[in-house]
Amino acid sequence: MDSISQAVLGASIGGAMLGRWHGRKALLIGAALGTLPDMDVVLDFGDAVADMTYHRGFSHSLFFLTGLSLMFAWFVRRWRPHPDYSAMRLWLSIWLILVTHVLLDAFTSYGTQLFWPLTSAPVAISSIFIIDPLYTLPLLIAVIVALSIGLGRTGLRWQLAALTISTLYLLSSLAGKQMADYRLDQALARGEIETTRRFSSPTPFNTLLWRVVAVDGDDYYEGLTGWLDSDLPELEKLPRGYSHAAPALEGSVQHQRLRWFTRDILRYDLIEGQWVVTDLRLGMSGYHPFRFALATITEPQGKSELIQEVEQWPTPRADFSRIENLFRRAVDSSYRLSLRDLASTLGDPPLR
Repeated sequence: MDSISQAVLGASIGGAMLGRWHGRKALLIGAALGTLPDMDVVLDFGDAVADMTYHRGFSHSLFFLTGLSLMFAWFVRRWRPHPDYSAMRLWLSIWLILVTHVLLDAFTSYGTQLFWPLTSAPVAISSIFIIDPLYTLPLLIAVIVALSIGLGRTGLRWQLAALTISTLYLLSSLAGKQMADYRLDQALARGEIETTRRFSSPTPFNTLLWRVVAVDGDDYYEGLTGWLDSDLPELEKLPRGYSHAAPALEGSVQHQRLRWFTRDILRYDLIEGQWVVTDLRLGMSGYHPFRFALATITEPQGKSELIQEVEQWPTPRADFSRIENLFRRAVDSSYRLSLRDLASTLGDPPLR
């Protein structure tokens, strides 16, 4: 999730657990700890693909954070022990602040390596968009109230209420995920379409309207479905380009890393003599920010050469002033919004 959400989540947990003794300081400490796992963004892992796929790695591991919380608790008890609450309460507070950060991240589409150093694929429940005001606002309001009136009985109640509301909203997103997956399965069955991988995620800033994707070899299908829809999603068939790109990308460590990280939800485009690989999970139809040129094609021989120092492919600036089209589609299923409409709305090159 975004940094504001993580900060207010950590602050609210800190206030609820330690506010009785530390007052407003518990909020500030909780906010700082709540953003700590994301400090791995300052590390250079070697190239753009490594930076993407190693982010939310060791710093988001439940094993690593459990050990880190024990170390922090031990240090605080030795440096400035508080006689009115136990070491167990201190450790549990720190552990909850750190662990809820990574568990919340796991509900997004990016991919969180909860079990690092195990090499299992990152966890991406993909039931909530990376920024969702309905999740964040209760926590933000509760923290502002506590900063204003302190963390007496009323301030503590605000924290507990906000944590309950936000958690229930997060859990409700799983119902939306199930709805989207079910409707995608039904639409594929209706069209007698066999696919190998399927993916669904909410569209920006809401859990009413969902984007669904299904991969079938060299093609993929994409559409929109929502809670207020009466019909199954209309799926548009699009070229994926894998078989054409595969020979040029043979031996690419970055390509293998992307396939593992994304569970192979990728698209391949030959643009300006370069094979550009796109993570289809992130962003929206027509606007995918994580794109990487992995190989070049030399004309007229047609020979390919892997790019060693991979950089992120430039992404046109999204025109979010027209994101209202998505909200209109979310509440009005009769409003027709095609993938090509989204491509022109959000700034990506036109769909092929």
